[in-house]
Amino acid sequence: MSEPVTLDPRKQAIARWLLMCCALVFAMVVLGGVTRLTGSGLSMAEWRPIMGTLPPLSDAEWQRVFDIYKQTPEFIHVNSDMNLEGFKGIFWLEYLHRLLGRLLGFAFSLPLLYFVIKQYITLRELPWYLAMLALGGAQGFIGKIMVASGQVDTPHVSPYRLVAHLTAAFLVYAMMLWRALTLLRPPGATRSHPWFARTCALIALLAVTIVSGGFVAGLKAGLIYNTFPKMGSDWLPPGLLALEPAWRNFTENLATVQFDHRLLAVTTFVVIATYWYRARLAGFPPAAARASTALLHTAVLQVVLGISTLLLAVPTALAVTHQAVALLLLTVALYLAHSLRKAPI
Repeated sequence: MSEPVTLDPRKQAIARWLLMCCALVFAMVVLGGVTRLTGSGLSMAEWRPIMGTLPPLSDAEWQRVFDIYKQTPEFIHVNSDMNLEGFKGIFWLEYLHRLLGRLLGFAFSLPLLYFVIKQYITLRELPWYLAMLALGGAQGFIGKIMVASGQVDTPHVSPYRLVAHLTAAFLVYAMMLWRALTLLRPPGATRSHPWFARTCALIALLAVTIVSGGFVAGLKAGLIYNTFPKMGSDWLPPGLLALEPAWRNFTENLATVQFDHRLLAVTTFVVIATYWYRARLAGFPPAAARASTALLHTAVLQVVLGISTLLLAVPTALAVTHQAVALLLLTVALYLAHSLRKAPI
């Protein structure tokens, strides 16, 4: 009988820090979804990385910020009847979203500096963490230019920038989670389980499905064809390839974007269900067996949420939950893959 592995307290400390940052990113994704769905994302027309940490503190400052907002396309074309109190309602959500982003930046960079100085993180390991830091910074910059895209001519952000913003958040979350799991669960064998590669392929399919959902969100494509399984009265709605060149339909045509996400979501669910069924006979380690079952349960929940969100024409609570469970589904899939990485066979 093998002896239990004793974890290095320094590695445990780093893992706890990374998991805390994962929790903050998860909260950022949820709050970002609320901000987008409530039409609050374009309310802060000023970009002040330092002074912007403080909200307006006087009536005069509130009026100044509101006057700036009045010059934006969103106010002119969408919210022209909004008063100052209404503006405050949408301002606070975007303010909290940006404040949480700043908090996350400090929560990652300051402990990273401490761990490097204390030599908890070696120079050989440092590039991994610097990559996380760089990607987190890039995600914030993408958020800035995403918001700017909706404050020039039209009151809508670029769907491409929104998808890039969301993808960067999911990617940095995945990097931090994978590293934390590696620190907490050292390898138990010298080679990967035979199902590790196909689990990674499943994660790739899940990632493509999540990206397609980002385009649905960016184009507000969930507000059309609120029926299931058909799209209106058709299995294939008209105009799927109406745009030229043809590739634009997959990122700019509302009907095509929604159809693609439906198809990918159903395909992903079928693949996960099949994976779970076959995995029961594959002799998974206990942790992986539990994770595969959790993956199936989470996928069922996500499908129910997705269909409900569509049928009810994208209510905010359901849509935000659907986005949050997408990240939860990715979390379970990553845990499953990690449990098969150099797992006892």
